[in-house]
Parts: sequence; structure tokens; C-alpha cells
Amino acid sequence: MIIKDNIWGEFKINEPIIKELINSKSMQRLKGISQYGMPYKFYPLNGFSRYEHSIGVGLLLRKLSASLEEQAAGFLHDVSHTAFSHVVDWVIGNKNKEDYQDKIHKKIIFDSDIPKILEKYGFEKERIVDYSNYSLLERPAPDLCADRIDYSIREFNCWAAPDAVRICADSLRKNNRKIVFSSKETAKIFALNYLKCQKEHWGGAEWTLRYALFSDMLKNNLDRKIIEIEDFYYDDEYVLNKIGARKDEKTEKILEMLSNKLKFETVINNEDYYLRKKFRYVDPEYLNNDRIFRLSETSNEFLEALEKNRRTNEKGIKIKLISKT
Repeated sequence: MIIKDNIWGEFKINEPIIKELINSKSMQRLKGISQYGMPYKFYPLNGFSRYEHSIGVGLLLRKLSASLEEQAAGFLHDVSHTAFSHVVDWVIGNKNKEDYQDKIHKKIIFDSDIPKILEKYGFEKERIVDYSNYSLLERPAPDLCADRIDYSIREFNCWAAPDAVRICADSLRKNNRKIVFSSKETAKIFALNYLKCQKEHWGGAEWTLRYALFSDMLKNNLDRKIIEIEDFYYDDEYVLNKIGARKDEKTEKILEMLSNKLKFETVINNEDYYLRKKFRYVDPEYLNNDRIFRLSETSNEFLEALEKNRRTNEKGIKIKLISKT
């Protein structure tokens, strides 16, 4: 199997377990789930699927010479994402933590076609679902890990900082079971562009408003039994088709609004929506003369930008819709 990835390059996959995992029904389902949370027609920002991201994480771990077991865990790490990714946290989860996928990860894996594949090749399903076994794949924020790095650089490539992609990707190093950058300058480029994604996208007014409108629509359809929780374990198109079959006027008006440029303004008072997204940031470590340093300890520029963005995010955004359903 040859995989060509626009971030990490071309890889030849010889291991049967990795081939079977990639071709499994559970992995293939991710092709129909948007990384950003909703399909492009309702969220017009250039993006990618959960499948592309999952492949990228596995390939990055391969590039870093992670064990075959950790690579397998990497390819599988997003199998438990529901349709509409983190939008679901706004519907049935906790939108401040965005951790619904983490809570159901073990159950979804165990109830899927994955355990038989793992057992066939002598891998333990209990270990695969426990991220604490894999320090390259997952680490708590604000540290670097393969998951955090891949979705960031992939987003840089889509819109945020295309010129930074190769600089950051080529500077990654494995050091003592951790991922670090080879220089302070590259660590700063990555961290500042990550903050750009947080400010202009993940916590930005338009995109947060789209989350609110779309999740309200989904909750309304759940409350009216048009869709069920179990429907989210398929993909984006499946849920939208089920909703669309009912021809509900209110739903159609919201989706029509989301299909076009949103008309809104940020205000001080009398808002229709007061919104605040989870604050995401990284504080990467880097190498200098064989010593490890953390960026916040050596860069006032980054520290000032971090605190400014944190304060802004904490205030939230008050939004007045100009066009309403």
C-alpha cells in the first residue's frame, strides 16, 4: 500500500495490520466527517476530513519511528468521532471541554470491527485505547503531540500559514519520547500560528456563530425525534439526509442562512448570542545545544501574544444577528 500525503509525503505501508486498519469500515467512515465540524457548504473555510487527519497522525508517528503499536493507535485515534465532530459537544456534550469523543472512545472501538483486527495480529485492544501508553501520539496541552501537530499543520496548509508548513514539519524531532522542534525560531512560528487559528477560526466570531446556529438546529431535531443520538455514529451526510427528508421550515431556514455569508455584528449589549469557545494553545519545547527549552520561558513575544489571546477568549463574543430565521 502506497499513501501519498500532502504534508508528510509518500509512505509504503507493508505491515498487514496497518493496511487492514486503514481499510476497516471504522476508518473509512471518517472520510464522511469534517474535521471542522460541519460540511463545507455550511462552513466555507478550506478544510479536510477526520480521515485525512487520522492518516496524517499515523504517518507522522511513522516518520518519528514510533512503535508499530503506537502507529496503530495513531491511525485509530479519531475513530470515535461522531458526525459533525466537535459540534456534537454543543449538542449533547460539554462545549467548554469538547471531550465527548474522548469519553466514548473505548466503547466505540470495542463495539466496532477494530478488535478482531487487533486480536488477529496480537495487539491488545485495552492498550490501544489507552492514550497514556503513547507519549508521541497524545500529551496534555500545551505540549506537542502527533495529534495536535497534524491538525495544526494541516490547517496552516489550508489557510492560516502555508509558508510555515514545511518549516515546521521539517523541524520536528523526537527527544526522550517527546516531540520537540529543532530551533526556537521554528517553535515560535508554530506557536504563533496556532494562536492565529485559535483567534481567527476556533474562537472567531463567524465560526463560533456557525457552531451555535448549527448545533441549535441539531438539538431541535433531536428534541422532535427527527433524528436520534445513534444517528451521529454514521457520518455528516447521513444525518443531514435524515433531517432533510422531513422538509422542516425552521431547519431549512437555518441551513439556508448557513449556506450563505452570515450577516452579524459583534456588540456590547443586547446580543442574540454570547459565545465562548474552548481556548487552545501550545507552548512547544525546542532544542538548543542539546538542551530542551520551553518557548514561554525564553520568548516574551510569544508569552505576550499568549496572554493577550487568552484574555480575549475569556471575554467571549457577543453577537447580534442582522438576518434572522
